[in-house]
Amino acid sequence: MASIISSQLKKITGSNITLPKGFTAAGINCGIKFKKKDLGIILSEKPASAAAVYTTSKIKAAPLEVTKESIETEGLLQAVIVNSGNANAFTGEQGRMHAYAMCREVSERFGLLDHHVGVASTGIIGETMPIEKILQGIQQLTPAAQVDRAMEFSQSILTTDTKTKNACYSFNIGESEVILAGTAKGSGMIHPNMATMLSFLTTDANISSENLHLALKKVTDQSFNCITVDGETSTNDMVLILANGLAGHEELSPEHPDWGTFLQALTLTCTELAKSIARDGEGATKLIEVTVEGAATGDEARAAAKSIVGSPLVKSAIFGCDPNWGRIVAVLGYAGVEICPDSIDLSIGNFPVLRQSKIEDFNHDEISDYLTGSEISITVNLHKGNGKGKAWGCDLTYDYVQINSSYTT
Repeated sequence: MASIISSQLKKITGSNITLPKGFTAAGINCGIKFKKKDLGIILSEKPASAAAVYTTSKIKAAPLEVTKESIETEGLLQAVIVNSGNANAFTGEQGRMHAYAMCREVSERFGLLDHHVGVASTGIIGETMPIEKILQGIQQLTPAAQVDRAMEFSQSILTTDTKTKNACYSFNIGESEVILAGTAKGSGMIHPNMATMLSFLTTDANISSENLHLALKKVTDQSFNCITVDGETSTNDMVLILANGLAGHEELSPEHPDWGTFLQALTLTCTELAKSIARDGEGATKLIEVTVEGAATGDEARAAAKSIVGSPLVKSAIFGCDPNWGRIVAVLGYAGVEICPDSIDLSIGNFPVLRQSKIEDFNHDEISDYLTGSEISITVNLHKGNGKGKAWGCDLTYDYVQINSSYTT
């Protein structure tokens, strides 16, 4: 079932990563976790153009380094193997050997070239991988295009998430229908740029690895890099996209008349996944969207929005349904962006609080009632330029402390 977003794009409900032509997937329990699925694979019918962006942490887990090597060899991947429950991070040379072993096992199992396999891991940092369980599990994977296999993959990548996260859009390139689908995980240790999140995107679009990376980098900066849950940046995570070209249209490039359509589809898919991650923050009860307008530049607008949505005091106030607008203004003072303290507009939901830095006659109880909802919006206008940006996050709750005080136990 599809609903029309524009004349060019359709949002596909019941979405999954095997909807683009030529992709299959699977997910199983291989014994890293007690019962939940912990090993998954995405497989393309043919080698696909690949691009990825990675965590900005200076400590990068072995799977990221190995995947980066694979993509840089030819710009192609045909499979991605993912495990949850163990991050294979800060595990030294042994960790690298384990990541290579996972790629090699997949290449032998499915008849692929070693460097056409990417690998990703998420879970506890610093623990040795149970590599024998994983290698045996790879032999049990039976990828298929059915929706249940795609959902099993989405389940296999979760850690403290409470739900799977999927998005999908279809559009036309020339006369050819193209589908772009994505799945993601992320709940805690989420902060720009990247963090403990994994996202995998598949499309049957025909596009080179170089142009795919160009598009992914641009879109990631406006979506995944605009979310924060707790200000913590992790070691493992990435957004990875595969494009196998099976839609059959002429190659996409920035000069192609439909390039903008592809970018819009990628933006909508990544933004939907990013918001799903923010909404599912550990212990979260509310999704917070902050829009900053009138900044000197778009980058400054996004920086200010991320600072507001990432403030523990703002997040706590929203959890407590306290319209403490002073905390929002205080954040703007240290956000590192150009402001004029005498010309700030601020609204919480549809309730104006400040106009040109003068306090509006608002009803405290009405805003407090608004803050009991599950989706909260904050809008700021800095009146310094034409820059506009958004960021997404969640409230800070008692449950967040409980979850993270017993993560390894």
